[in-house]
Amino acid sequence: MRDLRGFAKGRGWKSCQCALAIGFLGLWLGCGRVQSASDEPGNQVAKETAGKSVVVASPIVQAARTQIGQTTMYDPAYVGLKYPDGDVPLERGVCTDVIIRALRKGAGLDLQKLVHEDMKKAFVKYPKIWGLKKTDRNIDHRRVPNLSCYFEREGYSLGASKNKRDYLAGDLVACLVGKRPHIMIVSDKKAKDGTPLVIHNIGSGTKEENTLFAFKITGHFRLKISPNRPR
Repeated sequence: MRDLRGFAKGRGWKSCQCALAIGFLGLWLGCGRVQSASDEPGNQVAKETAGKSVVVASPIVQAARTQIGQTTMYDPAYVGLKYPDGDVPLERGVCTDVIIRALRKGAGLDLQKLVHEDMKKAFVKYPKIWGLKKTDRNIDHRRVPNLSCYFEREGYSLGASKNKRDYLAGDLVACLVGKRPHIMIVSDKKAKDGTPLVIHNIGSGTKEENTLFAFKITGHFRLKISPNRPR
C-alpha cells in the first residue's frame, strides 16, 4: 500500500506517480467544523438495530484518536514483526495499522493473530493478489483485502451505503482510492452537515477528516465487541 492521495478526484495512476516523485501530497479535504456525536443513540451503548448488535464504539474511536499526532508518517515498507501483538514503530504505518492499533488497544483484538489463524484454516478463501502460497504473519493483516475478507467471514459486513445515518462510531469502512484499497474508522464526531468524520492514514499520518464519502465504498463492517473486552 502506498500514498493514496494522488488518486483522489480522478487524478489516477499518472498523478500518483508524480506525487510519489515529489513526496507526499498535502491533504486536500478538510474536516470542517465538527460536533460531538457521543450523545446520539448507538455511539456509547450497545443495542439491537435491524437484528444486528451495535458495538460499544467509543473505545475503538478513542484508541484511534490517540494515534493522531503520534503516527505522522505513511510508510508501506515490509517489516518483520514479533508474533503475536506485533507492530511497526508508532510514528509510521499505513491505513491498516490505524485499524490494527485501535482494535488492539480499544477492543482487545489482535488482528495479526486473528487473521493469521483464519488464513491458516482457510487460505483458499483469501485474495490471491500477491501470488503467495502460504501465510505471512508479518504482512497478511496489514493488507486491506485480507482484513475485508476476515471481517466478512466473521459476519461483520453490513454492506455499502450512501446514507450517512447508517454509519456509527467505531464502524470500519473499506474503499477504493483510485484503484488502491483503503480502510478507515468512523469517528464519533461529525461535519457540519452531519456526515461522520473518519480516522485514517491516507498519506501523512493519522488524521480525522470529512472523507467518508470521498471515495468508492467497498465494505462496511461493524464488529461485535464486549464492553469489558478492551485491555
